[in-house]
Amino acid sequence: MTDDRNKNIIASYLVLMKDRKVLLSRRANTGYEDVKYGLPSGHVESGESFSVGMIREVKEEINIEISIDDLKVAHILHRQCTPHEDERVETFFLADTYSGEIVNMEPEKCDDLAWFATDSLPENTIHYVRTVLQKISDGEFYSEYGWGEK
Repeated sequence: MTDDRNKNIIASYLVLMKDRKVLLSRRANTGYEDVKYGLPSGHVESGESFSVGMIREVKEEINIEISIDDLKVAHILHRQCTPHEDERVETFFLADTYSGEIVNMEPEKCDDLAWFATDSLPENTIHYVRTVLQKISDGEFYSEYGWGEK
């Protein structure tokens, strides 16, 4: 008997806003979407919840601390990376309050960390990130991506 149950990779993303700008990081040397801008994010490890994974990732990547009570779910994305390959369930969090100074803690994986106006994102923003940011702006809580969309 084969096991046809879906096995999703799970990840958390931080949508950090300030003065109608969003914090983006440009990927480098990762082998995935390098030279494109994305959000501070990471895979949720075994035994972690989405929020605990997010708290760990933002400390590791951008040096800030966020309380679990300050994370607000803004969007859920179910994404297929390539036809018949990885499927992902991703949670996008907003946080208005954090402590610490934003610093690029992973220069070997991120060669730029900057604020961009939400209505004028860099052309080289990862497509699904751009899509999700628009959906958050439109008040959409859930979307699917990668099943034929471009």
